[in-house]
Amino acid sequence: MKKTFYICLLMISTSAFSQFFKKSEPFAHTYSIVARDSVTGEMGVAVQSHWFSVGSSVSHGKAGVGVVATQSFINPSYGPKGLALMEQGLSPQQALDALLKIDEGEMYRQVAFLNIDGKVATHTGSSCIKAAGHRQGDNFSVQANMMLNDTVWDAMADAFETTEGTLSIRILAAMKAAQAEKGDIRGMQSAAILIVSGTATGNSWEDTLMDLRVEDNENPIAELERLVNLHTAYNFMNNGDLAMEAGNSKKAESLYLEAQNMFPDNLEMKYWYAINLLNNKEYEKATPILKSIFKADKNWRTLTPRLVKSGLLIISDDELEKVMTAD
Repeated sequence: MKKTFYICLLMISTSAFSQFFKKSEPFAHTYSIVARDSVTGEMGVAVQSHWFSVGSSVSHGKAGVGVVATQSFINPSYGPKGLALMEQGLSPQQALDALLKIDEGEMYRQVAFLNIDGKVATHTGSSCIKAAGHRQGDNFSVQANMMLNDTVWDAMADAFETTEGTLSIRILAAMKAAQAEKGDIRGMQSAAILIVSGTATGNSWEDTLMDLRVEDNENPIAELERLVNLHTAYNFMNNGDLAMEAGNSKKAESLYLEAQNMFPDNLEMKYWYAINLLNNKEYEKATPILKSIFKADKNWRTLTPRLVKSGLLIISDDELEKVMTAD
């Protein structure tokens, strides 16, 4: 009774519902995936389309609840309403069925729901532009419409199921597999990935683990992969900052090195690694690194003494002078 009552409260009338979407639905024909990591509980949704800023319309997620992909002739309400229904305890299928029932344009919709238990529900409307279809598996669903070939969703599913690694790596594998099958018949333009925690803390900066978008690019999947890798490296950087704040320079040095190993030409990553070498009295190792950084951009040299005043660089005046004047 409570679920039925909540649905009645949440839903607006069918006529008002359909009028709303006639005014606001974008044409995001696309391929996407909703997926869960069975070990960590993390949930993700990723999408690519020949449409500007597709992630702002298609992908939705909430930590401790689930993720949603709503595409084709987009009904944007499926995202927030679907998450709200699942948060109230409805299964993905119950939530999706409730929304489809009052949507006069359901034949044009393609939607996928996934919850914290890894259960999925998917709908590919009968009027979605071919090639269109979806495939479900353990902890995931892949779906696509307006594809050049009808092999896209099977290729995505196979890639996700056979790839090892983090959730973002497996999701990217599915996305790349879709593009290898020629993907969207119109080509490529934008892509996005959103990953949320399986357990909600109520703090958005903790609950949203990854939220990256490529709004307009000739090869959005390749660019999205680059951003995912950069995001991983900067997670090491962020944790290094926390270690510095706590006064653990050895841990900070290790974390900054992890980031630098991923992007060896990134001056920021090299710099903070070198600063923590100085904090750990490894002057001979740090000095040539800083010398190369100062040569590339003199502003890093200007910054260095300021770290002493803030307590982030612990070094004697003599050693600082040697670092600053190294040839």
